[in-house]
Amino acid sequence: MKSDCPVCKVKGSMELKTKIEEIPYFGEVMESTVICEECGFKHSDVICLEAKKPVKYTLKIGKDKMNKRVVKSQSSTITIPELGLKVEPGPQSQGFVSNIEGILDRFKKAVETALSWSEDEESKSNANRILEDLEEIRTGHKQATLILEDPFGHSLIEDKDAVKSELSSDDMKELKTGFITFEKE
Repeated sequence: MKSDCPVCKVKGSMELKTKIEEIPYFGEVMESTVICEECGFKHSDVICLEAKKPVKYTLKIGKDKMNKRVVKSQSSTITIPELGLKVEPGPQSQGFVSNIEGILDRFKKAVETALSWSEDEESKSNANRILEDLEEIRTGHKQATLILEDPFGHSLIEDKDAVKSELSSDDMKELKTGFITFEKE
């Protein structure tokens, strides 16, 4: 399939390639790549094709949980309520496989970025407190709760202490999916 390039605007220069694969944890996925033959612009995406039951995982985290595996799909929300941290999916959200330490690193980088943009002293103080709390969790001086919610059920926290539950319909209404939807009038 051919389309116009959004970068160089050359008509018919974008080629779409897709393939379907089986990936551990995610199941059947469709990989799609668009490449502009003119300017080289490239964009790739992976979409889970299997529907699973909506799921929520809750785990108390501290130093002893840093190596526990986390599978986050493109549609999941990650929260650490004690720190006021929440990452919701958006249109460019991507799935990944990491561990608890990797999740904390991602939160740390996001807070550091917000801190670098902040001019307000209260915001800077709050960001520094969150960074200290993240380090205390990593080193075992503090515990917190990691919550992973996925309306499409492709995410998981792989640990015997992780509490797995189904999301209620009320929970589902509150979650973002990261997908753009159009409603018929």
